[in-house]
Amino acid sequence: MSAPLIIDGQEIVVTASIGIALYPQDGPDINRLLRHADTAMYRAKSSGSGFCYYEAAMESAISERLKMETDLRRALERDEITVFYQPVIETSSGKITGVEALVRWLHPERGIVSPAEFIPIAEETGLILPLGERVLRSACMQARTWLDNGIASLHVAVNLSSKQLEQPDLREIILSALRESSLPASSLVLEITESVLMARAAESIDLLRELRSLGIHISIDDFGTGYSSLSYLKHLPANTLKIDRSFIQDIPEDDDAVAIVTGIIALAHSLRMQVVAEGVETAAQQETLARLNCDQLQGFLFSKPLPAEVIETQLVAPKRQKRSLKKQY
Repeated sequence: MSAPLIIDGQEIVVTASIGIALYPQDGPDINRLLRHADTAMYRAKSSGSGFCYYEAAMESAISERLKMETDLRRALERDEITVFYQPVIETSSGKITGVEALVRWLHPERGIVSPAEFIPIAEETGLILPLGERVLRSACMQARTWLDNGIASLHVAVNLSSKQLEQPDLREIILSALRESSLPASSLVLEITESVLMARAAESIDLLRELRSLGIHISIDDFGTGYSSLSYLKHLPANTLKIDRSFIQDIPEDDDAVAIVTGIIALAHSLRMQVVAEGVETAAQQETLARLNCDQLQGFLFSKPLPAEVIETQLVAPKRQKRSLKKQY
């Protein structure tokens, strides 16, 4: 299998994933053994280990995953999917200049399900497409509502996954969401993680340039964690870089982390981009980032992701509500 195949002059490398089930402990008959070997094969495939022996625990993990997938499909049908919002703060003034839309699953039995549990399944099954579109449309409608309520100059950021970037009709979906909500394009920020963007930079640049030409803001999320390419970065039509929380959590104590953050801020500003630091949790981090001229801050120091109606109280009267919101949530 290690030797490449030549088909129509094209060299193709084939990989193998092997699942192993042993008689009699893994099954008393050929059908059971084949089924368990198949289960082990998928585990080998997902882990990249090449081969894997069957374990009984795999059955429960697969069963739980299938149940999660079924429940997620029903959640989309039953409107159990909602959007929370986390404020983005202007460093110099302390004012809320934007919010990030974050999906939440309000499970009827389990309560709020962490995105870490269901987003990977949504990615694997393709459910991320209807899920992502729902978040986009909901966030645009909510931002329009805030504008109508007199809350101006507020950006709403929506994350785009790798699967969404592959959609041939992504442009039309985004423009449709703006039209239906009557939201100005300048109020929408599309966030794309660095690793996803760099993996698809060549295919994505034209689309992102077109979206930015319409007034939509483009943000590179989790900057510093992927395989950054400065040659691509200078061509990307991005307005903003978001520094990943893994760097922010170590400042100001870690000199190397401070040096990296300092460098990212200087790089972004030289490319005429704004900088957002995410994961800000302490006053010391806030003070250090202010000293380093970071433009905006986001994190639990200011607010956790909250329902739209609760966030609106911060937007209207942030000083009065700040203490009570932290106690309540």
